[in-house]
Amino acid sequence: MVDVKICGIRSAEILDVALKAGADYIGLVFFPRSPRHIELHEAAALADQMRGQAKSVALTVNPDDDLLHEIDTIVQPDMIQLHGSESPERVAEIKTLLGRPVLKAVSVASQEDVMAANAYKEVAELILFDAKPLADPAALPGGNGVCFDWHILDAVPEKLPFMLSGGLTPENVAAAIRLTGCQAVDVSSGVERAPGIKDPARIRQFIRAARAESSPKS
Repeated sequence: MVDVKICGIRSAEILDVALKAGADYIGLVFFPRSPRHIELHEAAALADQMRGQAKSVALTVNPDDDLLHEIDTIVQPDMIQLHGSESPERVAEIKTLLGRPVLKAVSVASQEDVMAANAYKEVAELILFDAKPLADPAALPGGNGVCFDWHILDAVPEKLPFMLSGGLTPENVAAAIRLTGCQAVDVSSGVERAPGIKDPARIRQFIRAARAESSPKS
């Protein structure tokens, strides 16, 4: 069964929708430039709400140790997502610092990018393949609703577990799972009605489509 991560949730009401629909991971974004950014005390309440139902994932971009300690102490997430240019050495350092599993996002546009992710296999619990950001200084590191050519994931090293992100929607997630063989899928803008505003119906549709494709066929 493919796991589903709904990223960028900011309210108890939308979190409840995602939990009832069966989300496995919930992403809480700590990146002020993002329309999905959430304050620490708000994130802590959501993390408490989901505890025991789904894994809370704290998304950061090239975080310093002070921010990581604040997130760890106040939010107590199940997992840290690193969505910047963190090196394998920095990922290992953060994993040791917090004692929590790490999800490392790798931006890809070619098979060479995919193969480079192998450098993180010993330090990250899971690799998240996302589309490379647009060549625009204002572009976000992720959550841009941009797909990449899923065929480049044919270059994924054997036994490297990965999560797929980048432009996924309720309409294309089944095809993405089928083509890539990913272990998990991650969506943010694909289940929104406007940047940062989640659509309950699309969350349910996305999870339903992912479950239908990844369920054992009789």
